[in-house]
Amino acid sequence: RNLQKTTEMKDDTCSGVLHVRKGTGFVSALRRNLDFEILLPGGKRMARRELLKFSSLAISLSSAFIAISHWKTMSYMSPRGLVNSFIGIGEPKLAGGTDLIGSDRVVQLKKYIAALEAKGGGEQVPEFQQQLEWLNTAPLQLHKDLHGKVVLLDFWTYCCINCMHTLPDLDYIEKKYKGQPLIVVGVHSAKFDNEKDLDAVRNAVLRYNITHPVVNDGDMIMWRQLGVNSWPTFIVVSPQGKMLAMLTGEGHRQDLIELVEAALQYYSERKLLSNKLIPGILENQKDSQFLSTPLKFPGKLATDLTNHRLFISDSNNHRIVVTDLKGNFIQQIGGRTSEGFQDGSFDEATFNRPQGLAYDASKNVLFVADTENHALRMVDFANETVQTLAGNGKKGSDYKGGRQGSMQALNSPWDLCYEPISGCLYIAMAGQHQIWKYDLIGGIAYAFSGDGYERNLNGQRGSETSFAQPSGISLAPDMKEMYVADSESSSIRALNLVSGGSRLLAGGDPVFPNNLFQFGDKDGIGPGALFQHPLGVLSGSDGLLYVADSYNHKVKAMDPKSKQVRTLIGTGHAGFKDGNHLVAQLSEPAGLAQGLNRNLYIADTNNNVIRVLDLNREGDYVLSTLELKGIPPSKQQNIVKPRRLHQRPSSDTEVIQVPPVSSSSGDFQLDILLPNGYHFTKDVASKFEVDVKPDIAVTINPSTGILSPGGHAVLHFTQSLPTSATVQVHCKVYYCKDDEVCLYKALLFQVLLEPTSTPFSSTIPLHYTVKQQAISSLFNAT
Repeated sequence: RNLQKTTEMKDDTCSGVLHVRKGTGFVSALRRNLDFEILLPGGKRMARRELLKFSSLAISLSSAFIAISHWKTMSYMSPRGLVNSFIGIGEPKLAGGTDLIGSDRVVQLKKYIAALEAKGGGEQVPEFQQQLEWLNTAPLQLHKDLHGKVVLLDFWTYCCINCMHTLPDLDYIEKKYKGQPLIVVGVHSAKFDNEKDLDAVRNAVLRYNITHPVVNDGDMIMWRQLGVNSWPTFIVVSPQGKMLAMLTGEGHRQDLIELVEAALQYYSERKLLSNKLIPGILENQKDSQFLSTPLKFPGKLATDLTNHRLFISDSNNHRIVVTDLKGNFIQQIGGRTSEGFQDGSFDEATFNRPQGLAYDASKNVLFVADTENHALRMVDFANETVQTLAGNGKKGSDYKGGRQGSMQALNSPWDLCYEPISGCLYIAMAGQHQIWKYDLIGGIAYAFSGDGYERNLNGQRGSETSFAQPSGISLAPDMKEMYVADSESSSIRALNLVSGGSRLLAGGDPVFPNNLFQFGDKDGIGPGALFQHPLGVLSGSDGLLYVADSYNHKVKAMDPKSKQVRTLIGTGHAGFKDGNHLVAQLSEPAGLAQGLNRNLYIADTNNNVIRVLDLNREGDYVLSTLELKGIPPSKQQNIVKPRRLHQRPSSDTEVIQVPPVSSSSGDFQLDILLPNGYHFTKDVASKFEVDVKPDIAVTINPSTGILSPGGHAVLHFTQSLPTSATVQVHCKVYYCKDDEVCLYKALLFQVLLEPTSTPFSSTIPLHYTVKQQAISSLFNAT
């Protein structure tokens, strides 16, 4: 209004420039320009005023549409959270890192706390809601039970890989300050609907061995009250229940230690701390069934159909279990002690929550994503050894790679895929949202696709693509693409193995890459189908893609061409029930593997079992539980393991009974014959090993050895005692057909040597002809 008489404006209809002239009111000139008509595409004219109205309406409707269609995303935000994200409320400057180290930082943080207390002690942290459910303890009240303690609140959700990365930090802090007035409280603030369920949170507490109190704030009440806006977030609370600091993200172990140390020192000097015990009972002590199950949260599976073997990553027992396809125990790798990071023999090797598995039949080796060791391992079945290929046991932050062996750090590798043509491994690097590639010849690991940002972004090249915690990968039949279960975006994507670019197949948000909240449970086509945190995919030879839709407790099938998704098994609710597709239940299935005769193996993770899905009857699929027989308990730390030959033969061993022999000495002539067209594997030697019961009754020379290229060996024996003795000759035979497919056969020759009073030497033939095997696959017609 004050400028009404100072300016006059004129429109230049060609250039659209507004000119100013003196002597005319500004407002009247603006009105005239708003009434001026402009030519729209199509020849229609409209006043600028009307165009502005319609534009404003369009923006408002678009904003409303985005808000409604992304209501899940909006529900995690609060006005307080927006303010915190801009101005960093509660973040002390020193916690972010300065030139100060050690005790100097603690001194400065004590001054920070003193300054905060001088202003009233910081913001009052609200009380835990009375209706909330607790784990590892009875319900707690912040301003009563925890009064007089320094409290470290951890806002987490169990799907989040960054939250998983901080659990070792919290465990370290708890042990460092054990017996002092510090308590860690996990405030579980669910991202996914499934994560709001108390039993689901309880399983996460068991899986990650969380021992501090955990409160299930499924409706995120405290999250909003304090303005938390990301996982994980840590809030340090004073003994009077006031906020001292808020830190977001992982990598804050030292910051938290120094904040806790400064708080304990400051409030101890003022006699404001209490050592009152917080009673509680751990969840892992309440469930006898959990303690007795042979498997603990099995993650991923692989199969060797030729030799009828099933490989199981028994994640929380820190081992790999091998059974036959009927569940009979064959052997285990690792698990003799607790978690660790050690190469060596099968008995010496240790893992830390292994996940992904990939089998190379040509070399009889199994590759293992040793997730919490941040390493890639190789299990050599011929030599019974474990070797580390990449990683060094520490979480890395290298987003490019290019180094060899232990020099190349990895970050939570979650699944593996072996590509036989180029002889390389693909790694789902969940910890930094990328797909990596490992060159088995050069021994180099490097980033293949994904820029490291947590998004659902599909690009033409690997550098233009983003993933969100990829957790399952499987090679397409044409070996030109790889399917990816992108868990945090709840989508299934296809990765081009030449360019590194990707495309969306189903689920997720096809428009907004940063929207990681487009999840649900819906069959449909492409983005019209919804998943909830899928962890596993399997490309079947029938052309279908099978998906472990983990948080929907289902297995689904998708046609990669039409992108049609349909549910095969699971009711959508966690449970444990065999039966047809109408009643059968799973609980967070995570891994899939092919079986024979249209069977699908499922790692039913939270049920601690392996399930078998029979796909033979179209539309009436049947789920059953694989009966596991003979799997030993893990962590036999103080038990001396007998030699393997004194154990019962594994279920895949064929036993050949040789007629009893009365002889004081002689030779065993071992001959293994192969069918036409087969030869003994050149790279992997076939072996024999002898066991005698009782040990000192007979002397065998040699007692171990390698078969000749023709499958022969001679073993000399001499009876040492005048008593009956049983001689067992164990053989591991590795053979190939035309260098294409390699097979394995376990044999046991069993001979009873009877005592004799007269010296008598004899030759005992141990002959066996290997029968030709039919090479089967999962979806052969029956």
